[in-house]
Order: sequence, then C-alpha cells, then structure tokens
Amino acid sequence: MGLIQRTIEAKGIPTIGITLQKEVTKRVRPPRALSLRYPFGHPLGEAFHANQQRTILLEALKGLETIKDPGTILEPAYVWRRHRFD
Repeated sequence: MGLIQRTIEAKGIPTIGITLQKEVTKRVRPPRALSLRYPFGHPLGEAFHANQQRTILLEALKGLETIKDPGTILEPAYVWRRHRFD
C-alpha cells in the first residue's frame, strides 16, 4: 500500500488507503489511511449496505482534505454490524 501510494503522490495526486490492519499500515507508513475494525474482505462495510459504504467512502475522501501530516491514520468509531448508517 505505502509504496504505491507514495509513487502516485510523487506525481502530484493525493491518495488515501483504507485498511483493516492498522498495525501493518503503521509500519508501511502510507501518506494517509483510514483504518476500520471490520472483518477481512469488507473494507467498505457490509455487502449491499449502500449508505454504510457511501459514509465510509466520504470519510476517506474527507481525509484527503484534512490530513496534513504524512503517515496519519484516521480511525472512525464505526462498529461492525452495530453502527447504523441510515
């Protein structure tokens, strides 16, 4: 994740990764990341839950604007199958 993001950023395009493994992401040090405590295979949330997926994508896009320090990892407090997005 980190090397690809840094390569793209070197061309002037901002990036943000969505991760399910915060500890690994910290070691890789991508320019920006959004960390969720969701099961593997569900980086945007539950299947067919468009509101949930949209919220997570918007949170990631907001990170492109708000994160100023390289290596910052956002951690929204969403809880798998408990947080309502409707």
